[in-house]
Amino acid sequence: MRPPRGLVKRFCLPHVMSSDSLEPFRRGGVELITESDLRHKLDQHRPLIIKAGFDPTAPDLHLGHTVLLRKLRQFQDLGHTVVLLIGDATALVGDPSGQSKTRRPMTVEDIEANAGTYIAQVSKILVIDDPARFQMVRNSQWFVPHHDGTTLFTFRELVDLASRYTVARMLERDDFRQRLHEGSEVSIVELLYPLLQGYDSVVLKADVELGGADQKFNLTVARAMQRRYGQEEEIILTMPLLVGTDGEKKMSKSYGNHIAIQDTPAEMFGKVMSIADQLMWNYFTLLSTRSENEIQQLQSGHPKDAKVLLAKELVTRFHSADAASQAAEEFQRIFAQKGKPTDVESTTLPFKKNLLLVDLIAELKLASSKGEARRLIAQNAVRVNDEVVQDTQKQLAEPGEYLLQVGKRRFHKVMLHT
Repeated sequence: MRPPRGLVKRFCLPHVMSSDSLEPFRRGGVELITESDLRHKLDQHRPLIIKAGFDPTAPDLHLGHTVLLRKLRQFQDLGHTVVLLIGDATALVGDPSGQSKTRRPMTVEDIEANAGTYIAQVSKILVIDDPARFQMVRNSQWFVPHHDGTTLFTFRELVDLASRYTVARMLERDDFRQRLHEGSEVSIVELLYPLLQGYDSVVLKADVELGGADQKFNLTVARAMQRRYGQEEEIILTMPLLVGTDGEKKMSKSYGNHIAIQDTPAEMFGKVMSIADQLMWNYFTLLSTRSENEIQQLQSGHPKDAKVLLAKELVTRFHSADAASQAAEEFQRIFAQKGKPTDVESTTLPFKKNLLLVDLIAELKLASSKGEARRLIAQNAVRVNDEVVQDTQKQLAEPGEYLLQVGKRRFHKVMLHT
């Protein structure tokens, strides 16, 4: 079966890097597979198609994603074409990487809403208005039937794709073996995911693919798929995973330890200031534009001063220098001087009898769920009108104005009227 053609346009650009120096490709990466294959591609003196895939499982891209996005920008500046693949079809399957159980299926509506936010976010880092440097495609273009009922990927193609890889090779995957050893289920659809992601590379004729270090298995399957479809294998460059604000797990919205690109300046500044001092240096390495010498010099000073510089740099990048200065002043006023924000979001709602505080916190999105709201209350992390709340069943018993504080940084004023 031949994959569809013409989805990514190749351009001829001057000053494309040769294989004389691979340092820009290696810099900041974890593993390059393989260096000899990359030299071969670069010696063809043409712009390479650099692929990076994002499944739109959440609306917010976070700082962990920017480690990869900044690397993509380096490739753009070297004259290559970045292809951002939105996995709106594969998101229906769900990437099993690092999962201890089968993901809950997403709805088409949620996927579409999430995908619609990505272009504005990546534009903060990538050049998106030049087709020779940036193209965005969705894998629903070949996996999902068109309005007329036709599709580029039929049942026959699926059978052909599945015949090109073995179950034994698939079960070499660490997370699959671990789950089977523990008696947990691995669904057939999860076995299909790496094949479908690999087929994306076949369709795009990708030369290089970037992914997090936890994506290595999926990326090696893509190389195998290209080989079996008669194409040159893509080069794999895996990137380090940014640890989340909890200092333990990789940054992820599902873990609640992320700093989103779309966070307000105050939120972003406050979250950066909340990370552990030791973790901060890893953030400098992966996120800052400062040189290694500058970072080493900062390590000889006070950690808080360095963290303020990091927070200002990141807020400036995604907002502005003025926003960074204001966020720093606000942080100093709130935390050093025990004040409150000068600009607190306000909501007016009708009063309801027996209104539970956890319901209100979840409704105002001060917590991701009622369960999280209960956990925060149990941790003495919720205040109402400056009073710590300890009762997870607390009700707001009468109409009036309430100042809610959830954690150190989230404030919300609520007017409950009759």
